[in-house]
Parts: sequence; C-alpha cells; structure tokens
Amino acid sequence: MSITSIDQVEFGEDLPAFAPDTSLDNVRRFCEASGWMADRFLDHEAARGMGLPGALIPGIMSQGFLSAMIHQWSEVGRIIQIDTVFRAPVIVDEPLNINATVTDVEEEDGLVELDLTVTNEAGETRVFGTAKVQFD
Repeated sequence: MSITSIDQVEFGEDLPAFAPDTSLDNVRRFCEASGWMADRFLDHEAARGMGLPGALIPGIMSQGFLSAMIHQWSEVGRIIQIDTVFRAPVIVDEPLNINATVTDVEEEDGLVELDLTVTNEAGETRVFGTAKVQFD
C-alpha cells in the first residue's frame, strides 16, 4: 500500500525495505548517463589497483536508491531534503538493504522525517542519513 496522506504515517514505523540493483551493468548505465566514466566505478580490478575493495557505487547513486525506496513507500510524498553520511565504500555487485524509519511526524506542516540506512549483507552500515518528505 502506498502512503497517500500524512494521516497514514505512524511514528516509529519502518518503511518497506528496498534491495537495489547493484550490478556492474546498472552502475555502468548510471555512470554513462551522469558522465562519470571513471574506472573506480566501472572495473573491480582497476579499483583494487587504487587501493579500494572493488568498484564503487557512486554516492549520488546511493542517494538515488534511498529516494527510490521513499517513492515506493509514497508516490505522492515530495522529498524536500536528503542528508547522507558515507561511512564506508558501497561496492558494486554486493547486495544492499535500503531501510528507513519514521522519526518525526509534523501533521500540521505535512512533514515527515526519516532515518535512512544502507547496509550490506554483513549488516554493516555503509551510508546513513535523514530525509524530509512533504505531504500536501
């Protein structure tokens, strides 16, 4: 069920988890569209040669995954802010879990605040942050 109004939002609720496509093919399409054709995003061996654990998912793509999860939860809520902290590399071809929890509901303003996390299969938080979603 997609959330269509702030009346349906409950403090403390977890949004449905989202498992994004982290494949090298998908990252390549993103990099082509954004013009970020750097080896650290597109080639595991080249990235390892730079001292990285593998090819990286660009940070803005991780934010896109967070946005996609929010829009699956509510097609009508407008994301007005996303603030993220990148704690550790997010690696291409590794499964991720995108999660969020409602941490504030301001019914009079139509504003919902979410805590966001991107975790890997080992349960390690790679990215965390907050988002503000406006309901009219």
